[in-house]
Amino acid sequence: MATQQSDAELIVSLQARVKELETENAKLLAQLADCHSHEMEEKLHGPDGKDRESKEGNRKFEKKIEKKESATVLAVQRLRVKPFTSAYIPHRTQLELGKDLLLFSILSISAEMFYGFASEAQMQPTVESELFKAFEKTRLLIGDKKESQYSRCGRTDKGVSSVGQVIALFLRSNLKLSAINNGNSGEVVLDERHEGEIDYVRVLNRVLPNDIRILGWCPAPVDFHARFSCLSREYKYFFWKEKLNIPAMESAGIKLVGEHDFRNFCKMDAANVHNYRRQITLFEIYPTDVRYNGNQLWVIKIKGSAFLWHQVRCMVAVLFMVGKGLEFPNVVSKGTDIEVCELGNLLDVILSSSVIDMLLDTTRIVRKPQYTMASEVPLVLQCCEFDDIKFICSSDAGDALRLHLVNECQIYQLQATIFHEALLNCVPLSNDQSLLPFQATKKKVSHVPLMSRPTEPSYEERRAKLNTVA
Repeated sequence: MATQQSDAELIVSLQARVKELETENAKLLAQLADCHSHEMEEKLHGPDGKDRESKEGNRKFEKKIEKKESATVLAVQRLRVKPFTSAYIPHRTQLELGKDLLLFSILSISAEMFYGFASEAQMQPTVESELFKAFEKTRLLIGDKKESQYSRCGRTDKGVSSVGQVIALFLRSNLKLSAINNGNSGEVVLDERHEGEIDYVRVLNRVLPNDIRILGWCPAPVDFHARFSCLSREYKYFFWKEKLNIPAMESAGIKLVGEHDFRNFCKMDAANVHNYRRQITLFEIYPTDVRYNGNQLWVIKIKGSAFLWHQVRCMVAVLFMVGKGLEFPNVVSKGTDIEVCELGNLLDVILSSSVIDMLLDTTRIVRKPQYTMASEVPLVLQCCEFDDIKFICSSDAGDALRLHLVNECQIYQLQATIFHEALLNCVPLSNDQSLLPFQATKKKVSHVPLMSRPTEPSYEERRAKLNTVA
């Protein structure tokens, strides 16, 4: 009995000592964070305090980072989150160090200097690598990329722009949230107080390249994942109308809406992707208010729950073939050979499915015909949709962001004007008719119908080859 009492006393003593050490550790961490905060402020603004946006913003920025145990989330209005499970126990220590899971909306404009968005198995620099350089430079990142539990909504290839990419990761935070036990519900309700928080948009945009900008941030649940929590993604593809048959493209594009097997509209990755069924919820094609030299800029808008590798560019490529009249709205079948239906042979053949229907029918077209994808430059990841997420941007940071984008637009407008001047001067306008015969000799590119082209290996053939190599 005496032994049990002594053991109990020892446990109580150890617990008291642990609390003392935790208190001392919290004070030291607060001092360290305060030093980092002042150092970052001095680097961004200079020791003399010049070029500061506002005294109010700096007073918030210079506040000490308060350390606390928290399950901070980026919910907009009292988001409810699940309680910690054993899988999240290691991350409670990280939260005590002043880290909170934050969501960021990213703007990245197509630029040759970036090798796409993701850094995995790609050349540098990428948009992702520049973001992490900014996180490290501003001392917002604690630990490395893996410890931050970083996730992204999607990955865009080199040359593709984004005005709505979303990432999530744990970063240093001043946010003071109090966890409230909501009775027996097993949920944690977090206060929605953001006053005194770091102005992430302002701080990060000052060190990011001109082609990358943070549009907003918000807290998120600790179990949030930028990819798997996304409800839908929306892409836009811009193009000049020229002589394209817009009604034919619209008629063909509507056939893409719904849940289909899109293996004939993507770059197949048989090693990692085994389900090629995706759901397209919206297809629209409409003009913009931009015109140049009598030509109008149009846009294709496609929305879906998720997309395969190069799926949008492949779909647009086929739609362009339809718009140019290279692929007719209907195809026909004579026995086992698939041919293009010509107007003069309507009495000799029976109309079958459209070219879109044929490519979506993977039981008949088991191998994708070889064709070139549409250019990556006009493609834009427009937005990523989440439930109960609202991004935050301070008024000062918003004004600076708008000013930056206006300046960038003016720069590109100036460049376009210079190119237009060069166009007018390189070949002087003339009424000389001797140029006409030369122009008329332009070689017409022949088109091989999709259903008559060589095909790529099927999914089953790719898997068999992978298994053989393994």
